[in-house]
Amino acid sequence: MKPRHFLTLIALLIPVSAGAEEIAPKHLEFFEKNIRPVLVEKCYKCHAEDAEKIKGDLLLDTREGMLRGGETGPAVVPGDLKKSLLIEAIRYRDEDLEMPPKEQLSEKVISDFEKWIAMGAPDPRVGGEGAGISVKDVIDFEEGRQYWAFQPPAEPAFPKVKDSGWPRTKVDALILAGLEEKGLQPVDDADRPTLIRRLYFDLIGLPPAPEQVEAFVADTSPVAVAKVVDELLASRHFGERWGRHWLDVARYGESSGMERNFAFPSAWRYRDYVIACFNEDKPYNEFIREQIAGDLVLTESTADRDRLLIATGFLAIGPKSLNQRDKEQFKMDIVDEQIDVACRAVLGLTVSCARCHDHKFDPISTKDYYAMAGFFTNTQTFYGTPKGKGNRQPSTLMAIGEDGYDKSQALKKHREKLAEMGREMGRAKKEMNGLRKKIKDKQRLAAETKNAKKEIQQLEQRMRAFKQRGPDAPDYAMAVLDRENIEEAHLLIRGDVESKGDPVTRDFLTVMKSERDPQIAMAQSGRAQLAEWMSAETNPLPGRVMVNRIWHHLFGQGLVRTVDNFGSQGEAPTHPALLDHLALKFAAEGWSVKKAIRDIVLSRAYQLSSAHHERNFEIDPDNRLVWRMNTRRLDAEALRDAVLAASGELDREPVEASVVAELGNSNIGRDTKSREALARGVNSHRSVYLPIVRNIVPEFLSTFDFAEPSILVGRRNITTVPTQALYMMNSDFILEQSARLSKRVFESEAGDREARIDQIYLRALSRTPDPGEKEAAARFLEEFMAGLAEQKENPEEAAAAAWASLSQALLASAEFRYLN
Repeated sequence: MKPRHFLTLIALLIPVSAGAEEIAPKHLEFFEKNIRPVLVEKCYKCHAEDAEKIKGDLLLDTREGMLRGGETGPAVVPGDLKKSLLIEAIRYRDEDLEMPPKEQLSEKVISDFEKWIAMGAPDPRVGGEGAGISVKDVIDFEEGRQYWAFQPPAEPAFPKVKDSGWPRTKVDALILAGLEEKGLQPVDDADRPTLIRRLYFDLIGLPPAPEQVEAFVADTSPVAVAKVVDELLASRHFGERWGRHWLDVARYGESSGMERNFAFPSAWRYRDYVIACFNEDKPYNEFIREQIAGDLVLTESTADRDRLLIATGFLAIGPKSLNQRDKEQFKMDIVDEQIDVACRAVLGLTVSCARCHDHKFDPISTKDYYAMAGFFTNTQTFYGTPKGKGNRQPSTLMAIGEDGYDKSQALKKHREKLAEMGREMGRAKKEMNGLRKKIKDKQRLAAETKNAKKEIQQLEQRMRAFKQRGPDAPDYAMAVLDRENIEEAHLLIRGDVESKGDPVTRDFLTVMKSERDPQIAMAQSGRAQLAEWMSAETNPLPGRVMVNRIWHHLFGQGLVRTVDNFGSQGEAPTHPALLDHLALKFAAEGWSVKKAIRDIVLSRAYQLSSAHHERNFEIDPDNRLVWRMNTRRLDAEALRDAVLAASGELDREPVEASVVAELGNSNIGRDTKSREALARGVNSHRSVYLPIVRNIVPEFLSTFDFAEPSILVGRRNITTVPTQALYMMNSDFILEQSARLSKRVFESEAGDREARIDQIYLRALSRTPDPGEKEAAARFLEEFMAGLAEQKENPEEAAAAAWASLSQALLASAEFRYLN
């Protein structure tokens, strides 16, 4: 089913551009959210076709106008920041070319324009030679409701297939039906070593131990796979693996990012909450409700209250522009970020694209946006970061624990008293410094000065003693709470905080409203009802979006490949009936993520090999119809953990807190000591526990395409670049782990070269070498040691170096990095 457009465009001319259709959905979304609103608000007054006077012969209301430029040359040269005069102008590098002329754009906005040009300046605005087009968008909500994603999922019938003996489950039958319709056939099943390696990495993000591979290969019982799956789902490492997938979506980071990169020392509590939820298999709908409105849930214990407050860290943990001077702008930027993450994470809808104008592609109006915004403008966000050091938007944290509130109040009074004593100290020093002007008699001056110094010393002693007697600090969490004064959000014309329109009553998206929607509690923020609506079984999106995320992580691509965008600019599902089946079963089985995963991995479709099939490939080169398993590169965390597991250095115990917690409220961007502490935090524990400071992600993770922690990432980029190969060849980390792997095997298989080669292969690749590989490995060792012998190296050291080199060759191999 193809996506439909819901905007009736009323204009004299409606151009169609092939170029616009070629824009990647994520690039189009970036333009609509970050570029178009700024152009409309800051530039169109002087540089649009309908401007009273077009300045500099420059039009910025169409793509053609920007590329053509004005009197001084092209405003934008896609992909080239240096030649794009627009960047020169907004950076204020030339006093004769400064735009906007009255006030420079914020650093964040300038950075957005630079990112936009670097990605090729994707721009759907089209027209004649610079012509601007005045278009009025009218949303047809009734037509919009016909779009597939807004329709309730329907359980498909069990399809009839020719090869009735192939399917094991309904998932298989639906997959096979699609294959047979196109004249395709599934490849053979994966072999046992391949399958167990796939299961281990997909379910817990770690490789199987050699003895686990051997036991699985030897177990030919019909329940062998199910037995391993159940063991992995019950492992606490499951939550570390699948919790990290959600942390990508939640844009988890331990600092504010942006211009003033302050630490979030309590962010780790949200990380641990997420891991615990996946381990205990918390129902997904409950998981969503806790993160959006956990603070509004009545609890019977302090522990439950604290856990639910920590859950709302989902809304508090996003990046913050602490350099923003305007408090109202800062508040609305936080609200926009909260709308964006909540709606894309749960519903797969880009609602925040309607902040400045009606959504250009989906049936979401600006009024809808501000009706949703009201839930969050009436919410206070506690993210920490102290005043000073360039932070213009400080915040507190929420005290937690049995006596957290009392401790926080005692600490507050203690700090107030210290501040009062500090002011008293200041007055005393000021009086002492003024004695020379008041007293002319030298003897009296000396006596009075002596007394003043004595008084200051006594004050200092009292301050030190008082400081040491300070109360214990409570534990803190990032969280949100309802504001005391509840009021509706105003519609901001073009998103401008200084152009307030009428207030908009809080409500859910018009296109998805129904008579079964919860009644919003107007005396509160309404987040409780928002959370209920977003996670309701009658809502057609949350189930579909989540099972699609699960499918994506198990197959390498979702049934809807644009996992964060189910709108018309996203892709349509390849198997809509299968998506509906999975979503309905997900809800029927209590929104259990573990059950959903179990159902999928026990299907024959999941257990296919990744073998090539020429005819299938000609018809379906992207494997959209699932005729084989996709070959997938391990993500950064699994790859690093696999290296440590192979060498025997992996510490599988959870990390308590985070090294970032030790940094306190520091401005990490300007603090050398903080960066040194972060480096110490890169240890041998699982990678999910590494410090994730925005703009300072650990080297291994950033090298292998870790999710950008400032934005929601449901599907990571996968690159193949020279720096990755160089890292596996030359980094100290890989060299050290290679030496430890070889030493580990050397010590366990003393004297038996063939057994050692087998063990290195098993620990690195979860399989034994075939005869050719074993012969090649033996020849490599002999030639390596012979070369070192010619250089008169110590034989023992030469042998150690040779085995370490063989180990490194396997760790750097494509087979180690990829999952078949």
